[in-house]
Amino acid sequence: MRKSWQEYFMEITEMVASRSTCDRAFVGCVLVNQDNRIVSTGYNGSVSGNAHCSQIGHTMRDGHCIATIHAEMNALLYCAKEGITTKNTAAYVTHFPCLNCTKSLIQAGITAIYYQNDYRVDDYAIELLENNHIPYQKITFEEA
Repeated sequence: MRKSWQEYFMEITEMVASRSTCDRAFVGCVLVNQDNRIVSTGYNGSVSGNAHCSQIGHTMRDGHCIATIHAEMNALLYCAKEGITTKNTAAYVTHFPCLNCTKSLIQAGITAIYYQNDYRVDDYAIELLENNHIPYQKITFEEA
């Protein structure tokens, strides 16, 4: 049976997450336009050209690894660097975006967030999504 678009893109987020270099969370993000075409992908990792957490360990501050750029930000920043629009895209993410990533996704013009795992879901992130009329949906799939 043919996979639904949601299942297809969520499976791709898992593959993208496998590239993460910060083992505190393996997160993947796929930005998809209205024609169901992938615009960008991103995973948790260090700034380009810098050592990865998997190589040198974590740089911790206030309980967070500050060396890591989140998957959502990496997907957005690639688009910014290459001049690719993110307006009217949907974000598929392995984990619910943190507050800063939620704000960035909203500001970048995303129209929906689909995610698989609840992870530190912030009440203010939910409030922002609802105030901006951006649907968010947890996606789960039955194993065949």
